[in-house]
Amino acid sequence: MDEQTNFSPSPGRKNPINKSGEESTQRITSIDILRALTMVLMIFVNDLWSLKDIPEWLEHVKKGADGIGLADVVFPAFLFIVGLSLPYAINNRRKKGDSDWQLVLHVIFRTVALLVMGVFLVNGETYNATATGMAEYLWNPLICLSFILIWNSYSSSSNRNLVIIARVTGILILLTMSIIYRGGEDGDIRYFAPQWWGILGLIGWAYLVSGLITVFSKNNFYAILAGWAFFCILSMVSKAGFIPRDSFISFIPDAIRGGTLAGLTMGGVLTASIFRYFVNRKDNRGLTITFLLFSAVLIGLSVITRPYWGLAKLGATPAWLFLCSAFTILAFTVIYWVADVMGKARWFDLVRPAGTSTLLCYLIPYFAYAALQAVNFHLPELLLTGIIGLLKSILFALLCVVITGFLIRKGIRLKI
Repeated sequence: MDEQTNFSPSPGRKNPINKSGEESTQRITSIDILRALTMVLMIFVNDLWSLKDIPEWLEHVKKGADGIGLADVVFPAFLFIVGLSLPYAINNRRKKGDSDWQLVLHVIFRTVALLVMGVFLVNGETYNATATGMAEYLWNPLICLSFILIWNSYSSSSNRNLVIIARVTGILILLTMSIIYRGGEDGDIRYFAPQWWGILGLIGWAYLVSGLITVFSKNNFYAILAGWAFFCILSMVSKAGFIPRDSFISFIPDAIRGGTLAGLTMGGVLTASIFRYFVNRKDNRGLTITFLLFSAVLIGLSVITRPYWGLAKLGATPAWLFLCSAFTILAFTVIYWVADVMGKARWFDLVRPAGTSTLLCYLIPYFAYAALQAVNFHLPELLLTGIIGLLKSILFALLCVVITGFLIRKGIRLKI
């Protein structure tokens, strides 16, 4: 998740080119908007668990089924967008003087941060309040507060000692929580451990390999293309069962070894490389045609691979990788034309905070659900059913964005 994204070119700006003809250090408005809309959609689908009598196509498809619902498209879109932002982020840091070694350290640091947050949030899913001795509604708010204390982007005018105290406090809270944590069912109590990496952790592993490839490729298109092709092939090889789980590479996390997640992120990096080429030449027609052709190829690959391994998010199949990549490219193309070419970026002002402080927005629902649980508040059944329930979930997602915008104005913005 790219918390360094904060660009706001003037409305109507058609290309990210400065007056000298060089590429601007700012990234593209449409990337922020695409990320914001994806985050809103993510909060929306994550809230569907609270509803009943809603269309099945909105939800996750059950494990083992061949197919996807709307909820199965959101996570891969976010992975793709992480890659879409990577070249711009790396180039911007290079222009500020960062060496390759500094960039590698930055990628590793961000990966560790995402892994830590992912593991803590995952442990909250199996939290046992009785065994831990602390109410369940306290777990997520405390760890999310710790994330903010540790990784908040404090202003240069902030008291340095207070900043150190805040970060140390956040670290101590996390350490304490990991020690006292008990999870699982009574009779099968478990200690704090990476049960799985969680959404943020999976993003972290995909970001790690894609980030390193982006750093060392130094904008070489063929190196980036090779990296994407490698992980796409690895996805198919993995699903074909050619990589035994007890092989010599079993130490590599499955999020990388499986190929699919890294393939999604590298697809974003490749798309950004193509995008920059055409935008620097102010060739929106060529860009659109290329993206449409690329999407058609990806859809074709999805159709070809589906009979072998199915189309499934939970299976992380190659067909899912190709189809969701195509969907994201098509969405990006439309948003680019509306926001950057036609200059209608203001149409998306309501959701913009979700694109410029994405991680903070992602954490807001954890506070909201905990607050409702703490006071034992339940919405009337009418508001949880059918179309009215869906409207409730949409409004909830937008409310999270509004709260994020308010917190940004108060100086809270996560930076990892």
